[in-house]
Amino acid sequence: MRDHAFYPEGYTDERDTTEVPGGVRLQKVLAQAGVASRRACEEMIGEGRVTVNGQVVRRFGAKVDPATQVIHVDGKRIPTAPDLVYYALNKPIGVVSTMDDPQGRPCLADYVEELAPRLFHVGRLDTETEGLLLLTNDGELANRLTHPSYGVQKKYWAKVPGPIPRDLGRRLKQGIELEDGIARADSFSIVQEHGQQALVEVVLHEGRKHVVRRMLEEAGHRVIDLARIEFGPVKLGRTKPGTVRALTLKEVGELYAAVKL
Repeated sequence: MRDHAFYPEGYTDERDTTEVPGGVRLQKVLAQAGVASRRACEEMIGEGRVTVNGQVVRRFGAKVDPATQVIHVDGKRIPTAPDLVYYALNKPIGVVSTMDDPQGRPCLADYVEELAPRLFHVGRLDTETEGLLLLTNDGELANRLTHPSYGVQKKYWAKVPGPIPRDLGRRLKQGIELEDGIARADSFSIVQEHGQQALVEVVLHEGRKHVVRRMLEEAGHRVIDLARIEFGPVKLGRTKPGTVRALTLKEVGELYAAVKL
């Protein structure tokens, strides 16, 4: 805290490049983003837990531009741009992973067109695959989440005929030769075996078309049903098919962290 008797009103440190004349007070931006109450946000600022464009800001009256500046709290980025939105959809079977379908089939717009303009779907799910699909109008985040270099993992549950041989996990992790190259699972486990059917879990970070189905079928296990239950840090949880929910502040921050934003 400065002794105001020694500094003129409105003084800022010469090295502080975060101040935006006419901007919004930092504690207000954080509170509106859902970080905490304004009072608690002021305490976070005073404790040096908040950075703006990579610079620690401790001034309670600091003014920022939430639309253009990058703000982190405790090392995690906070979505502060007022027009950016983030959703999770449990895509039902039979829905095409596009925002429009010339053939008139059910598509993503049927579920999200009322939420925000120009939403991107992060990757795709096969028409016959259900489960977690992310949608946002944050183009940079969407592009990074789908780029293989960031290695964001996706978790799937597949129902296949049983019994499951003991070496299936090893084969999937070592790599299955497909027509467009070798595909490898990051991990594999058996969730449940019952009679002549089994539920297995496959985790991988690539996004080739039908890759989970093709890997399992090439290994001799036809996929009966397939669902994506996790995308990076975001979990499907109890979200029912056809239901959309807004991502939490924690989930968005973890998605940013996963792709180094």
